Amino acid sequence: MDLSTCYCRNRHCRYYGLLGKAARLQFAGWQCGARRLRCLECGHWVSARTGTAYAGIRTPELTFRDGVRQLAEGASIRTVGRNIECDKDTVSHWLPLVGRHCLGLIDYFFRNLHLTECQLDELWTFVYKKEKHLTAFEKLARRYGDTWIWTAFDPVHKLVPAWRVGKRTLTDAKRFTKALKLRLDSHIPFFTSDDLPHYAVALLAEYGVWVTPPRQFNLGRPPSPRLEPLPDLVYAVVIKKREHGQVTQVATQVIYGTESQVAACLRASPISETISTWGVERNNLTIRQHSRRLTRRVNTFSKKRVYLKYQLALAFAYYHFCCPHRGLREKIEPPIPTKNGHGSPKRWHQVTPAMAAGLTDHVWTIDELLSFRVPPRSKWKMP
Repeated sequence: MDLSTCYCRNRHCRYYGLLGKAARLQFAGWQCGARRLRCLECGHWVSARTGTAYAGIRTPELTFRDGVRQLAEGASIRTVGRNIECDKDTVSHWLPLVGRHCLGLIDYFFRNLHLTECQLDELWTFVYKKEKHLTAFEKLARRYGDTWIWTAFDPVHKLVPAWRVGKRTLTDAKRFTKALKLRLDSHIPFFTSDDLPHYAVALLAEYGVWVTPPRQFNLGRPPSPRLEPLPDLVYAVVIKKREHGQVTQVATQVIYGTESQVAACLRASPISETISTWGVERNNLTIRQHSRRLTRRVNTFSKKRVYLKYQLALAFAYYHFCCPHRGLREKIEPPIPTKNGHGSPKRWHQVTPAMAAGLTDHVWTIDELLSFRVPPRSKWKMP
């Protein structure tokens, strides 16, 4: 485990957050199989596992990594327990540790992202029981029943810059678009979605300005201020008409912006040729493959919403940093032959979504994902 990223966690220490030799940490023994360090300034103790997903586990690291990899690949908790010969409660205890670690890692890397296109959609699942089986008290809690995973997808880099677990309400839509805007730079991407009306209201709340219309004829009450979309906001929807569960007609409509602005965005796009949501809908399948909790007609559904959030955090972190995307691979010219001359030469350079977005320069291993130590927020530098 890399000790150069360890730092004193005492906020009152003048060496708080400093890395490397500037941290002034000294080796002071072992604890639970990990090195223990001591700050020479304030005497604060720090474990080499502190700040990583390994903190607080007593299982061997190899077994832990194997179990987390299987969870990220879509295995259920009971299946993982049987495969690595651990109790299911032990595996269930790992999920919050890994989930919180992955949430911090995503928050650290997903800052000031530059997107030219962004497709929005929502994915259905349920927590504890389906909506029609809920009691009146369970409906008031708003934690169970039908649950929707709001996702934003960048079809160019195959990136999921933001996601949210909640209900299919306007409030959740506004919180989702607000979280999305916080992770983007000042450039407004070209938005597309289905015809859910919540998206138009939520995008206007984030990318709108209050305008007071001019008063006419000096008669009556002065007009009230209203939200107007920014000139750079371009948003179009895909309207699908269905009969007996089958799509019979597909139409498009421009909500914000003009037809000429939409045409300019499509001409500049290296991926999209028409107004569509193909990327985010295909990504919904990828999400279901990486999370057993989203598989239909099984008993592995989530019993608590917080565990669904942790599983999605692990799945998205694993997808972005550890899984090469077939649509992003780069052809090698000329192909690289094998060392011994036998076998097929290497023809493709594997690329992950994080590599395509410029967040990292190589495909991460599961150990790199779990052992990455996020610096304190006060020490974060602008990317």
